[in-house]
Amino acid sequence: MLGTLVQAGLRGLSTAQVRQVRPVRYGAARGDVARIYRELERDFGVLAPPIALHAPAPDVLAASWLMLRETLLVPGAVPRALKEAVSTAVSEGNSCPFCVAMHSSMLSDLVGRGAVADPAARAASAWATANGSPDTGAGHPVPFPVGHAPEMVGTAVILEYLNRMVNLFLGELPLPPHVPAASMTVVRRVLVWLIKSAERRGPRPGASLDLLPAAPLPEDLRWAEGNPAIAEAYARGAAAIDGAGRRSVPSGVRESVLAHLARWDGRPMGLSRAWVEEAVAALPGDERAAGRLALLTALASYQVDQSVVDRFRERRPDDRSLIDLTSWASLAAARRVGGWMRIRAEETDAGPTASTSRST
Repeated sequence: MLGTLVQAGLRGLSTAQVRQVRPVRYGAARGDVARIYRELERDFGVLAPPIALHAPAPDVLAASWLMLRETLLVPGAVPRALKEAVSTAVSEGNSCPFCVAMHSSMLSDLVGRGAVADPAARAASAWATANGSPDTGAGHPVPFPVGHAPEMVGTAVILEYLNRMVNLFLGELPLPPHVPAASMTVVRRVLVWLIKSAERRGPRPGASLDLLPAAPLPEDLRWAEGNPAIAEAYARGAAAIDGAGRRSVPSGVRESVLAHLARWDGRPMGLSRAWVEEAVAALPGDERAAGRLALLTALASYQVDQSVVDRFRERRPDDRSLIDLTSWASLAAARRVGGWMRIRAEETDAGPTASTSRST
């Protein structure tokens, strides 16, 4: 009862954090948006802003929810603490202070303040950090059997996606505008309490899959095959976001982003934006604003400023188009990272339970 009252009190504070688009308030939500909001409170513990920000595009909202729910929230073979370690490490690598604050808080609560000293959490974190680039991931031990790959890689990929969206649409801390940062300690405790309460209820695998139609699993998401619910979530989610890309992102822009991602080695692009200006110069004039926003979202979301968004909105002023483009670019980058993550290890890497197949 107390948890329900607290959840209700936080609803307005959650949607108030959303920037760049008009958030859909809890009381105004209808259809699938209303259902997902209810499921967020039930299974996540709170109306989480990183998911709620997608509401102007209901199919993209459903996609982000399915992928997060099945990987991070549904109990599986991998302890929640290790998933939080992966989430924290990925968020640190992507310079996403909002996500670092939330996932490090959960990790500390689950493992203790000495999370860095916990061998399993430390190994999971190191694996996620190393696999931010194919070069460093190739020589790094894989601290889990291949059967755990859908949960471990799935968690990393959804955080790669959400980090980019959060950097664009939320602030640096999980606080509404004008709320002092000093209140973060109390807010963090309340949020962790709600999230842990939802975790104890144990969300049921696959319960939300019917939000989106079935779709084939793309080749670059084959790491999910060992877990039917995760595979379905990613197949359906990827199809929905691919559809959003076709709906709102010019084909030339999509081709440019995919070409740059194919050459990307996972390392930061640096502070200069000269690379993106050179890239968009090859696009037709009326596609350059979309190209600039899409490329920056995929490869350097921390570089997206108000001017980049405003120039895109000059031609596509509606909120749905903005969510469509940024979600497509974010997932394209996240899928690229997931495609090179090392999930197989020799016996000396992960012990006798690990696969003896060659590293990928």
